[in-house]
Amino acid sequence: MLIGATALLLGGGGLAVYATTALAGNNTPDAAAGHAQHTASAFTLSCPDVGERLRQVPRSAKLPVSKGLSSLDKQVHDAYHKMMGGTGDSVLTGLKTQRAKTIRMMVTAISKDAKRPSYLLKMSGCTMKPVNEGAGAGGNDSTKSVQDGWYQGQTQNQTQGQTQGQTQDPGQVQGQVGGQAQDGGQQDQNGGQQQGQPGGPSPDDFVDINNVQPNADAPPFAAPQGGNASTGTFTTECGRNEDGHFNSDNVIVTPGVSNGAHHTHDYVGNKATDAFADDNKLAASDTTCNNGDQSTHYWPVLRKLDGNAEQKPGAAQDANVGTTLTPATVKLTFRGSQSGEVRAMPRFLKIITGDAKAFTNGTKNANASWSCTGFEDRQLKDKYPLCPQGSQVVRTFAFQNCWNGRDIDSGNHRDHMAFSDQNGNCPQGFQAVPQLVQRITYDVPQGQSFAVDSFPEQLHKPVTDHGDFINVMPDNLMSKAVDCINNGQECT
Repeated sequence: MLIGATALLLGGGGLAVYATTALAGNNTPDAAAGHAQHTASAFTLSCPDVGERLRQVPRSAKLPVSKGLSSLDKQVHDAYHKMMGGTGDSVLTGLKTQRAKTIRMMVTAISKDAKRPSYLLKMSGCTMKPVNEGAGAGGNDSTKSVQDGWYQGQTQNQTQGQTQGQTQDPGQVQGQVGGQAQDGGQQDQNGGQQQGQPGGPSPDDFVDINNVQPNADAPPFAAPQGGNASTGTFTTECGRNEDGHFNSDNVIVTPGVSNGAHHTHDYVGNKATDAFADDNKLAASDTTCNNGDQSTHYWPVLRKLDGNAEQKPGAAQDANVGTTLTPATVKLTFRGSQSGEVRAMPRFLKIITGDAKAFTNGTKNANASWSCTGFEDRQLKDKYPLCPQGSQVVRTFAFQNCWNGRDIDSGNHRDHMAFSDQNGNCPQGFQAVPQLVQRITYDVPQGQSFAVDSFPEQLHKPVTDHGDFINVMPDNLMSKAVDCINNGQECT
């Protein structure tokens, strides 16, 4: 039994502060109800996302900014540990001081060769966010759903389908959650993950896919049809990461910094991808793709929450605990535009879709979709699906499909790309390029909990899932892909 006004637990997913009494070992519906009350009193840290607000980062400032962003993430991680012996207010005060110093360094580096981004100096303060508050909209939520522009009705029906399907019956809760354990990594006799996952995920993050109403008007991620649409597809086969290419770097967001992601990434394609791989290194690398495509594809690993604590960066050292699951399938498909032809992507174009900090940032940039094989007319944004036996968990990322025609990257790694509207029209100044869809499936054992790797304060919420892509296709291969798409062919 854990008793105390403020009990802080470090478990398989991260850290959270609880201001209530927690009971252990009671595997009953009443215990599940108690856990919901317990979770309702939990908090995590919410800090302004400095990286999201970056606009112009000159070449001279790229490394200092990269190091600064990684330091800000590490400061939040360390603040959790300080909470174990202090109060929220004292931790927030110290964290603000640290962040202010780091942000000033970044602003100074940028201002040497670009306009001084003084607005960043106002982003040092953090708050405590209730865990049960949800991700929220994050202001003006203009994000396109992964379905948007390919079939209508998905966005407005998605929330309704999730709400109708999110309640689990007591038996399901018992199988998914056992009695609470302080170490957070044990399992009950039914094989379900115990309640001791204070850092996430929580039982409320899971939903039985059978209880979700269909929310897609057409098979998801199908190519556009009719009119002037470019209806072809180009599929590249790059394997399932059988070679075990993992690291906790992020070469797009924090180049030149080891463990810049603070969670583990799963890679296919370019074999040289790490924090120190510049464009020349990527262009010279071998690839796991069978057509010579040297592009880089990566996403956070999915873990089975079995308590396996691998003591290294990106894993247990960053509160990501559990055995890494190898995908059952990985399908990488480029498709066309509803409004007309697509043009070639430039080589070394970098795209991020989704938001690794969507739980605290809000859902403006969230763009991951979860489902089960055989149920892909039911797509989830902020819930993990519980699939029936024989059905696989499906993660899907549909990337931005409009490019500004100039830049292969931008300060926040988003502004140079955009989504088309539901008719396939790009915003003014943008043009249609092939849209990448990463579809990944997993065999997840029945009765076993699972979660995506995340920053500790994001509590392994499914809404934080995200995918990354660097186009390193040889020019002739990109030309082939564009011709196939524009001519309505299906090519590999």
